[in-house]
Amino acid sequence: MTKLSKEIFKAYDIRGVVGKTLTQETAQLIGQALGSEARARHVKAMVVGRDGRLSGPDLAAAIAKGIRAAGIDVIDVGMVATPMLYFAAYELGTLSGVMVTGSHNPPEYNGFKMMLAGDTLSGEDIQALYQRIVAKDLASGEGSYREHDIADAYLERITGDIKLSRPMNIVIDCGNGVAGAFAPTLYRRLGCKVRELFCDVDGTFPNHHPDPAKPENLADVVTALNKTDAEIGLAFDGDGDRLGVVTKEGNIIWPDRQLMLFAADVLERNQGAKVIYDVKSTRLLAPWIRDNGGIPVMARTGHSFIKAKIKETGALMAGEMSGHVFFKERWYGFDDGLYAGARLLEILSRVDDPSALLNALPNAISTPELNIKLAAEGENHALIAKLQETAVFDGAEEIITMDGLRVEYRDGFGLARASNTTPVIVLRFEADSEEALERIKADFRRTLCAVTDAALPF
Repeated sequence: MTKLSKEIFKAYDIRGVVGKTLTQETAQLIGQALGSEARARHVKAMVVGRDGRLSGPDLAAAIAKGIRAAGIDVIDVGMVATPMLYFAAYELGTLSGVMVTGSHNPPEYNGFKMMLAGDTLSGEDIQALYQRIVAKDLASGEGSYREHDIADAYLERITGDIKLSRPMNIVIDCGNGVAGAFAPTLYRRLGCKVRELFCDVDGTFPNHHPDPAKPENLADVVTALNKTDAEIGLAFDGDGDRLGVVTKEGNIIWPDRQLMLFAADVLERNQGAKVIYDVKSTRLLAPWIRDNGGIPVMARTGHSFIKAKIKETGALMAGEMSGHVFFKERWYGFDDGLYAGARLLEILSRVDDPSALLNALPNAISTPELNIKLAAEGENHALIAKLQETAVFDGAEEIITMDGLRVEYRDGFGLARASNTTPVIVLRFEADSEEALERIKADFRRTLCAVTDAALPF
């Protein structure tokens, strides 16, 4: 039997190093386990898509072969952005699909994001696939195969709904990810003048890493805005489900502040609606949502957890600090960087100075996301569990433990949580003043040094 690496079965997707922990044989087994689970949920067909990584075609063919071996029909939509795979699952009526993507991981990685009967798989559901393979609890059959081009339907659905009040002049940076195959067309169809940066799809990512959560990856957008008459910059991650935003002056509008603008727009039409944000987000969000007539809901970080929370609460809008934005109003409730960019341009096109509108959003003194790198898989979760049991924080007013430790103080917050994709502790700090920020960081430094000798990034 093919050697199966348990560590590739993550909290909200499957992800590994191609040829090592993730092989074509492994992909086929995962496909058959996924197909078996699909049958248990009375699913008849699944959509399969892939991003622009070099290993994508082989892994997509392998997982499709496994799905069909379980007796499930496959509709292959080819190279698409992750949100286009989700769109295809709705549009083609399967409500089920698998996206072959390594998201923003380095080029040697790839993996699978999975959806069955309208639910994005996460946590125990993903572990259950591993257990199916180990127990050889695999259905068999002969599923059919066909190809389908979803791009035009996707672009028409967005351009049919979103109307700009005036033409916009924009820069887009796709980081050589798969969004480059579709974003320029989309924004031109919306009436924008588009300057393209790295929109040719290249799975080696030769220019910069396709991760707009890291400021260094937005440097080319900042330069382009400075040197041209473009008024706003958009950037996308490797599989197109996350959005980065840069103002004319080169200010990065982090996703929790983007969510303020989106929430205000949605709540203008839907008073009393719930808006979800993740534990990494600014504490200025909750009062902003309330002031705009909404109900704020904090949730665990992770696209599949957020989607589950949208279903549970009936929220019309959600966002997380990493750049995933979810619209249930006028859209399907899945995370879509291309669509979020279009919604943003719709709002910004109503004003003469889009950057002024973005810069005026409430802001706090904060750190970017900081990472403590640990040696082994699982070490980060063990460390957070220990902190939850033993840590005492000076002056804490509330400790939220839904996803690590978010410690609320009268004048700020600190966060330590275990990443669900890599063996790191994710940290973030925010405060009303520099003095408060340093005090909160010192409190966390003291607490962390008591349980680990790993190098701290702050």
